[in-house]
Amino acid sequence: MRYLMAAHTDVGIKKKTNQDSYMIKEAQTKLGRVFFCVLCDGMGGLANGELASAAVIRAMEQWFETDFPQILRQVTDVEEILEKVKNNWYGTANILNLQLAQYVEGTGKRMGTTIVALLMIKNEYFIMNVGDSRAYAISNQVYQLTKDQSLVQQQIDLGRVRPEDAERHPQRNVLLQCIGASEEVLPDFYRGTVLPGTLFLLCSDGFRHEISEQELFMQLNPSGLVNEEKMKERLVYLTELVKSRMEMDNISAVAIKAVQEG
Repeated sequence: MRYLMAAHTDVGIKKKTNQDSYMIKEAQTKLGRVFFCVLCDGMGGLANGELASAAVIRAMEQWFETDFPQILRQVTDVEEILEKVKNNWYGTANILNLQLAQYVEGTGKRMGTTIVALLMIKNEYFIMNVGDSRAYAISNQVYQLTKDQSLVQQQIDLGRVRPEDAERHPQRNVLLQCIGASEEVLPDFYRGTVLPGTLFLLCSDGFRHEISEQELFMQLNPSGLVNEEKMKERLVYLTELVKSRMEMDNISAVAIKAVQEG
C-alpha cells in the first residue's frame, strides 16, 4: 500500500493566531510502509493554544522517530505492535497533560489541545482521539471514525440533543477532555482495515462545522482524487467555503488516500 497525502491549514477570518498544528510522517519498515499523522487543535487564548498543540505534535513526532522503531525491533506481530502503541500513546497523552498543566500553574491561565492521531501499518489503521477533532474514512460514503469527547456528544448519547442539532448547539465547543486541562486523559482508540481507494480525513472542528457530510463526499470522493494536487485543491476549496460561511475558528485538515501498489 502507498499513500497520497495533502494538508491545508488556515487561521480563519477572526483569530489572530493559528492554534492548530499537524504532522505527517512516513517510513519504510520491515513490515512495509508505515504512515503516521497527528492533528491538534489548541486552546487557551493567544499563544497558549498554539504552544499546547505544538508541544503535543513535537512529542508525537519524537515518539515516531525514537520509540516506534524500538517497538518494531521488539515484535513483528501487528496485534502486539498495536497494543504497545496504545500503551505508549496513553502514557504520552497523560505525561503531556501533566506537563502543560504544570507550565501554567500559578498563572491563573489554562491551556490545552485536542489530538487525533492515525497510524497505518500492514493494511490496518489505528486511531487515538482526545477532544473533538475528528477522523473520517471516505469511500462509497462518509464514515465518521471517531466520536467527539464533548458535552454535546454526551447529550446526544443520552438522547437529550438530536444529532442534527449538534452543529448549531450553543455549547458545541465545550469539551469533556483535552490534553492540558483534564485531571486524567482517557483517550478513545479505534482500529480497522485500510481498504485500497479509501481516503482518510483528519480535521479540526473549524473545518467541519459549516459543511455537511454530503459536501464532504462531493469534494473528497476518492474516486475523483487521482493525485495529491487535486486533493490539496479540494481541501483549499472546502476551507474557503467554510470561511465564506463565517466559521470563526482556525481551519485544518489532512487527507490521506490509500492506493494499492502494483
